[in-house]
Amino acid sequence: MKLSSNIIYLLEKQGFVIVSTLDPQGKIHCSAKGIVGIEKEGKVYLIDLYRENTFNNLKRNPTISITAVDEHEFMGYTLKGKARIIEREKIKDHIIKSWEERVIQRVSKRVIGDIKEEKKSPHHPEALFPQPQYLIEMEVEDIVDLTPTHLNK
Repeated sequence: MKLSSNIIYLLEKQGFVIVSTLDPQGKIHCSAKGIVGIEKEGKVYLIDLYRENTFNNLKRNPTISITAVDEHEFMGYTLKGKARIIEREKIKDHIIKSWEERVIQRVSKRVIGDIKEEKKSPHHPEALFPQPQYLIEMEVEDIVDLTPTHLNK
């Protein structure tokens, strides 16, 4: 399913998205994951730093959704589809580099924001992230526009 330029724009400016999978009892499990790539033809690539619930859920059931919202624009999307796990050793170098650059940008943005607001926060959680464990390749099958209908143009 093709992704519109609005969807791609929203996803690209997100620091992370909420990823939903199904646990063994069929209950929804949500976690935050970083996007490292988007193809307009309908693929989204997410890095997972941990090999825990999301990984185990996707091994059992590839059903996945990702949700991104922009609270200032009062808009968002949920993308639904199927996931494929790509093991760490098969992740291409440029994807890892893209992830590292995004982490650096997030830390830099936080530090600059702290300086502007004269905060002296010693906490920069992104700097402590572990190395990516695997890549989630999502094939988008359905798109839900979360923008309230009275705001849709």
